[in-house]
Amino acid sequence: MKTLGNILWHFPFFGFITAGFVYLMGLLLTATVIAAPIGLGLMQLGRFLLTPFGHQMINKKDTASKIDPRWDKYSKIVMILWLPIGAVLSVISALQAIAMALSIIGIPVAIVIAKSIPTYFNPVNKVCVSTAMADEIERTKVQTKLANAGA
Repeated sequence: MKTLGNILWHFPFFGFITAGFVYLMGLLLTATVIAAPIGLGLMQLGRFLLTPFGHQMINKKDTASKIDPRWDKYSKIVMILWLPIGAVLSVISALQAIAMALSIIGIPVAIVIAKSIPTYFNPVNKVCVSTAMADEIERTKVQTKLANAGA
């Protein structure tokens, strides 16, 4: 089913063009160095858009990787500057998802667009991971909350 969803995303809806555009936009922003936190997140979104069924976008903090505190503070400052652009992109994506959901063949595309809206709004420190890994991270977080609540 994942393969069929990815095929429908790419053909006839040209998802690979969207993925390439988002990745190139991220590459351009990363090359400016100043907007690197946003660019890195958009490159991860471009990676997600290549195979959206079977992958998810999650916060980097949810993974086991460590984030430099200075990079984290800088990312938050850059994110504040990105908010108006991210809000516009999110609204456009939401309208596009609604329009795609009106036809049966457009439903898989609407799902992909809906899954990418939070990353368009806030691409900073986002990572593309497989769905299995995202489920495992979520399970670990829930177990940790339960263990802390019981202690």
